Amino acid sequence: MQLLWGARKLVAASSAVLLIACGSGTSSASSPANNTTTPNSGVNSGVITPTPNPNLTPNEPVSMLRTDGTYWLRANSRPIQLKGVNLGNWLIQEFWMMGQGSAGIDDQCKLEAKLDQRFGYAERERLYRLYRDNWISTRDWDMIAKFGLNVVRLPFIWSVIEDEKNPGNLRSDAWVYLDKAIAEAEKRGIYVILDLHGAVGSQGWEHHSGCAGKNLYWSTPEYQQRTVWLWQQIAARYKDRAAVAGYSLLNEPWGTSEAEMARVVKGLYEAVRAVDTNHVVILPGHAAGINAYGNPAQAGIKNVAFEMHFYPGFFGWSQPGLAVHKDWLYCGSSGNGGVCEWNARLKNLNTAFLVGEFQPWAGMGAEVGGQVTRTTYDVYASYGWASTAWSYKLITNNGGQGNGTWGLVTNAPDSKIPALDFNTASLADIEALFKQFGSVNYEPQQAAMNWMTSTTAPNPFNR
Repeated sequence: MQLLWGARKLVAASSAVLLIACGSGTSSASSPANNTTTPNSGVNSGVITPTPNPNLTPNEPVSMLRTDGTYWLRANSRPIQLKGVNLGNWLIQEFWMMGQGSAGIDDQCKLEAKLDQRFGYAERERLYRLYRDNWISTRDWDMIAKFGLNVVRLPFIWSVIEDEKNPGNLRSDAWVYLDKAIAEAEKRGIYVILDLHGAVGSQGWEHHSGCAGKNLYWSTPEYQQRTVWLWQQIAARYKDRAAVAGYSLLNEPWGTSEAEMARVVKGLYEAVRAVDTNHVVILPGHAAGINAYGNPAQAGIKNVAFEMHFYPGFFGWSQPGLAVHKDWLYCGSSGNGGVCEWNARLKNLNTAFLVGEFQPWAGMGAEVGGQVTRTTYDVYASYGWASTAWSYKLITNNGGQGNGTWGLVTNAPDSKIPALDFNTASLADIEALFKQFGSVNYEPQQAAMNWMTSTTAPNPFNR
């Protein structure tokens, strides 16, 4: 199989996307939202239709999860198939996901600075509360349940919890959004993976760490120590919450060497374990993979899972379509590449796995995308892997799913949104935009929903 690790989502136009390949692979800096290549011709897209499940029941009540070998287990030691989605662009912003990013304001740090400059810190904080209260609300949790999903990965930036004006101290409202997410998920039998997507100082160059082009985390001991403190605060808060599936310590830590990443992450693991011995701790892969960790159990690292992100069809890994997904999911022409290679590696390490990000529906049309989505989740689950697709919600200026956006839901064509210039937009216009994110009519990926809840499995690859 070509690619072991794919760079994620939209990158700054001036940055290259990092790709590590087995064989060939090229970098790409295109926006995933605009990648709408149609399915590869000559590959059977399947003729099976989804069978509605009249007995679709709510998820089981949550219980404290753990890992044992390569499996995720419930408290009663029964394996659980964790199939879910990322709540991207909620507690850390990615401007391509909300139809914004013009006039040089294209990451969260730039927007925060501009709002501070124009309106003051207190008003900036109010606007962000307004934004967050509208991006995800009760209707979104209900929608996630309708897709038959039982886990969400919750990306957040450090400053949601730590007071940026008083480092080493909690914000007065530090737990509002994480508490809300865990409570809403738990009501529906959905687990939450807490994902530190943006560490203080930024753990990489990419915009999705909060600040594009920064990458100061690895060279600044203070930032690393504050992250230790942050995770200990989180672990102390949630150590007894069964709805928390695990702690994903650092998202895509590409800003340093693989060895340095492993050293720092092991320190974060130890910091969490000093407070919380219950929860699964998720060890992030480097762009180069997971080899630097060695065998976790042999190092005394227990109740953990590795995490990688795979994006067949994007970022130089071929193009969206049935062929690339078939190659990946069914082990390539050799029969031992793709997911088979990863399964063998994880069995050798006897460690569980989270595919923390992947995109199985975009750019292939509703029906084919829906079938590939269900099949991808099922293949990952057959190996015992947890998986969370990127992403739940994507808003575009004109709305509509078209040939398949990167959101399980998007705004309908009758709910267009403006692209604001935050340098000049009035306070009223900014408020209106943020409120609109919560009131737009939704257009879901209906075929994906149908297949995810169907009693009949699809056969998109004619196997």
